[in-house]
Amino acid sequence: MFDWLYKTVGLAYREAWAIVEIFEHTKEMWTGFSIKGFFAGLMAIFELFGMLFFGLPTTPRGEELNLDGYSLVMYDEFEGDTLNTDLWFHRGEGSQGQGKYSSEQVSFKDGNMIISGEYREDGKFGEGWYGAEIGTVNKYKHGYFEIRCICNKDPYFWSAFWIQADHPYEAEYSKGGVGGAEIDIFESMSHNSTDPNSVTSTVHCAGVDGETEGIQSANLGTFKANNIYEEYNTYGLEWTEDEYIFYINGVETARTSFGNGVSQVEERPIISLVVPSSDKFDLMDKETYNTQFTIDYVKIYQKEG
Repeated sequence: MFDWLYKTVGLAYREAWAIVEIFEHTKEMWTGFSIKGFFAGLMAIFELFGMLFFGLPTTPRGEELNLDGYSLVMYDEFEGDTLNTDLWFHRGEGSQGQGKYSSEQVSFKDGNMIISGEYREDGKFGEGWYGAEIGTVNKYKHGYFEIRCICNKDPYFWSAFWIQADHPYEAEYSKGGVGGAEIDIFESMSHNSTDPNSVTSTVHCAGVDGETEGIQSANLGTFKANNIYEEYNTYGLEWTEDEYIFYINGVETARTSFGNGVSQVEERPIISLVVPSSDKFDLMDKETYNTQFTIDYVKIYQKEG
């Protein structure tokens, strides 16, 4: 059903997913009928129609995270006062589009890593709007990846935790995702939306079904979390040989094998406070704007063998 809606009818990925979920919840409501199950299914269906027609966020309702068989292979609680360069490096230093990334925007306080976004006249790379990005020294293939964080609460800049292959945007290398993809575990761009406490998850790659031009993407939807600009939430991805499974606070939000299949190459986890496009700069006060992305920890698990 999904493939027919997505590939034949031509619905957007999240629209096809929402229709399939509506169908499944409707079926569950009448299978082993109970009053509680009926109303829970009804609430889910209302939310899914909101996503389908208005792009509204949905509540995570999938399976609970189960890490049986996984072992912790990387863990950073950011307890020091500098970046642990055995685990991380400052990535993308210098100009990035119309903005700049700098290690000077990364600080540590009370067991958190804090990435700041602001306008600086005396910045490391000259005057301009600054954010920052760090990546892991090691790359990984498959596993469970989780961040606990408070997203930056001011508009235009946005917080993100994602995984990237070396060449995910070139069909020759990506091969529809099996040769590498960009997997956005979460991006927080809902500051001015009808429900600001929500995040998006997306997969990008190139060469899907033999396409040789451009990037192909699957926006999996927008999902609710808990007061994301004031409180800690966890955002995770289980990357198996067959699919990507996304989680918020240990509850599944979506799963996909978009493209020609999931990535089968090593990729690098990345934390970013992303500088917005230049058309947003005029909306931001250079004198007072300062936004912060606060990270409590990052954990990476893998299975043996």
